[in-house]
Amino acid sequence: MYQRVLLAADGSDHSFRAAQHAAGLLENNGTIEVIYVVDGSQSKSDVLQTGDKEMAKKKRRERLQQIEDWYRKKDISYTISFLHGEPGPAIVKYANEDKYDCLVLGSRGLNNLQSMVLGSVSHKVAKRANCPVMIVK
Repeated sequence: MYQRVLLAADGSDHSFRAAQHAAGLLENNGTIEVIYVVDGSQSKSDVLQTGDKEMAKKKRRERLQQIEDWYRKKDISYTISFLHGEPGPAIVKYANEDKYDCLVLGSRGLNNLQSMVLGSVSHKVAKRANCPVMIVK
C-alpha cells in the first residue's frame, strides 16, 4: 500500500498498536519513520527524575523499545527521531514538511488527562496534517 509511513509514538499501549498497524500498511521495501515528541514540561520532569540529560534520553528511547523489538523481529525498515515541542503541532509540522503516504498514531497516549482537558493530540493531528491519518484505538 505505502512506501513511507510516519508513526507518532510515545511508548503507550495505543502507540504500540499503532506501530503494528503502520507495519501492515507497508509495501515491500517500505519504511516507517517513528517520531517521539518531548514536550517542554515532560523534558524538565525527565531530567529532574533521572538526574541528567543523557539518562533522560536513554529513558525516552526505552519507551520505544517494544516497538523497536517488534520491528526488528518482523524485519521492518524503520528510523527513530526525537522532536521537542507541544505534541500535536510538532507532529503536524514534521508530517507536513515532508511527503508521507500516511501518518499513524494511537488514539490516546501516556497523558490521558491532557487529551480529556485540551482535546486529544490525535484529533488535532487529524485536522491539520496534509497526508492521510490513521488513528488506532
